[in-house]
Amino acid sequence: MSASSEQSLADLPPGALHDEDAAAWQRIRRYAVPRWMIEQATAHRLAGDWRAACAAAGVEVAFDLPALASAYGAAVAARAEADLLHLVPELLRWHLPRVLGGRTVLAPNRRVPLARYGTGPDAPVLYVSTRAMVDGPQRLRLHCAPVDPERRRHAYAGWVTEDWTGARWFWDSRHTAALRSCAGPDDRIPFFRADGTPLGEDELPTADPGAADPAGRAEWAAALQWRRESVGAFAAAGIALDLSAPPNAYRWTNAPAALKGAALSPALLAAGVRRLAEAGAGERFTLAPHWSCLLLVEPDGPDGGLRARLVDSPDVRDVPRLPDHAWRPLPDLHLVRSGRTAPQELHPLVADALFPGAGPAAGPPGPAAPRPVRVRCVGAWHEVGSRDGVLDIPHTAEEQQRERAMRAFGGAVAGCFAVREAWTTGEGRLPRALRAERRELFERVQHGDTPGVLALLDAGLDPRVRNGRGQGLLHLLPFVRHEELLPRLLEAGLDLEQKDDSDRTPLQCAVQNGGTAALVRALLAAGARTDVVDDMELALGQVVRRYKRTDLAFLKQLVEERHPDLGSGEYDEFMDEREEWEEDREYDDHDGYAALGDPTGPVDGRAGGA
Repeated sequence: MSASSEQSLADLPPGALHDEDAAAWQRIRRYAVPRWMIEQATAHRLAGDWRAACAAAGVEVAFDLPALASAYGAAVAARAEADLLHLVPELLRWHLPRVLGGRTVLAPNRRVPLARYGTGPDAPVLYVSTRAMVDGPQRLRLHCAPVDPERRRHAYAGWVTEDWTGARWFWDSRHTAALRSCAGPDDRIPFFRADGTPLGEDELPTADPGAADPAGRAEWAAALQWRRESVGAFAAAGIALDLSAPPNAYRWTNAPAALKGAALSPALLAAGVRRLAEAGAGERFTLAPHWSCLLLVEPDGPDGGLRARLVDSPDVRDVPRLPDHAWRPLPDLHLVRSGRTAPQELHPLVADALFPGAGPAAGPPGPAAPRPVRVRCVGAWHEVGSRDGVLDIPHTAEEQQRERAMRAFGGAVAGCFAVREAWTTGEGRLPRALRAERRELFERVQHGDTPGVLALLDAGLDPRVRNGRGQGLLHLLPFVRHEELLPRLLEAGLDLEQKDDSDRTPLQCAVQNGGTAALVRALLAAGARTDVVDDMELALGQVVRRYKRTDLAFLKQLVEERHPDLGSGEYDEFMDEREEWEEDREYDDHDGYAALGDPTGPVDGRAGGA
C-alpha cells in the first residue's frame, strides 16, 4: 500500500480508493497503455504474429520456441505456442501492479507466472518480469524457463511473485470475459446497478442485507471497513479476524490500526482465497494490506469458513503470498464509479467484461495539442504557449535581450520570462495549464509512448522543456524509440552535453537508465563526450560496471583507453570488494538491456567527443 493509506477512510465513500492512488490510477489508465499500442498489438495478435504483438506492447521476448522444444519436448512447446497465440500483451501491461504513492510506474522486481507446463521444479514456466529500477524504462520481458523460487533478483532485493496462472482473464484472449468474475457476484458488481451505472451513496445498504444479496453484503462489508470496524467487516464476508499481536513481534504493534485504515475489500478477499483453493493453488496465504500489517488467511473448520490473523514474517516464510488480484479491487471500477474515467476510455476487453452496456470502448484518448495560457507580465496579461517548437512569448528581440542581460547580472526574471525560464530549466513555477502540458509529455515519455511524444512535437510543443529533475528529452531517450526521436531533437538544437540535476549528460543517463547499446552508439556517433563524470564522480566505464552492463563493454573499453584516470578511485575499490563478495552467488540481475540484434563489438574509435 502506498503512502496515501494515511488518508482517513472517513474522508472517502465506502469502497473507494484513497485520493492519491485514485489520481495515480487515472494517469496510469490514460498514459501507460496508449490507444495506438492497443490497436497495433491487437492487429498483430489477430494476424497470428504474437512476437510482433509483444513488440508493439513493449514486451521483449527472451526465448524461442525451437529451443524450448529442444529442451523440454515438442508437446511443451506446442502448449506454450497455443498460449502465446492468445496472449494479449498490452492487456497484461494494463493489469500489472504499480508503485503508486504519486507514481504511475510498474512495480519493480515482479515476476508474474502466466502458465506452467508441468509440475516439477524443472518444468518451464511462462512468465513476465518487470525491471529492477523504479523509475527506469517500462519495458517488460517474457520468459519461458524453470523458476527457482530461492534465487534472488540481485544482492539487495528478491523477487516478488504475483501468480496469474489462475487469473488468465488478465492476459489470455480466450478468458478475458472472466474478468467479470473477480469484480463481484454474478447478479451485479458491488457499488453498481445491474446495468453497470454507479449507485448513489443513498442507495448503499445501511444494514446487512443477508446472503440473498451478495453484492449488497459486499457493500455492507466495505461500509464497516470504512467505519474502521475491521472485525465486523471481515465477519460480514465470512472471515473470522483475530487482531491479537503475534508473540515478540514488536514491529506489528500498529497493525490493527493500519488494517482498519486500509482500503481493501473483505468480500473480494474471501472470494479470492476460495477461488485459488478450488484451483489447487493452496489453502493458506499471506497478504500485507499495509507495510506494518501482515495477515495469514487460512481455512477455519470443515464448513468452508476462513480466518485471518496477524503474523510475523519469519513464521510464514513458506506460505505463498496472496496475489493482489485476490484482494485488491480493480482500479477500473473505482475510476468509472467516481467519474474519473469513462468506460469508453478503458481497454476494450476490460470494458466488454465489466461494462458491456456502455457501448464500444476505444481506449485512452491521445495527446491534446498545446494551447496558449494567460500570464500576468508587467501589469498586463500576455498569451504564452508553444508554437512551431518554441515557447513563444509576446516580447520583442530587444526586450528579450534586455531581460537576458538583467538575469546575467543577478536580476530576478518575472512574467513571461519567468515562465520560459521555468519551462527550459525545470525550476520555478509554471501556470497550471503549462504544468499539465509538461506532465503529459513526460508521462508519455515515461511509458514509452513514442507516437504520443512525436504527436505533441508535431503540434508545436517546445522540446526544450525539462522536468523537476532537470532532465530534458535527450536524457530520457532510454524510455522511447530513439531512432525516431534523437535526430529530431538534435535538429531542434538540443544540447548533447546538457546536464541534469545529478550532473549527468544524456549519454550517462542512457548507460545508467537502461538505454540499449544501439542508443549509446547513436549518441556517440552524434558526438557525445566520453570524458564526463556525474555528481558521484563516476566515469562512464564505472557506471557500466556498476550496473553490470555487459552489453556496453565496448564503451567501458573506449573510456578507459581515452581517459584511464577518470572517475573515483575509491569507487573502483568498492566495486572490487562487491564483486569478490558476489563471486559465489547467483542472481537474476540481468535486466535485458541489450535489444535482440544489438552489435556487441567495439565502437568506431572516432565516435564520441572527447
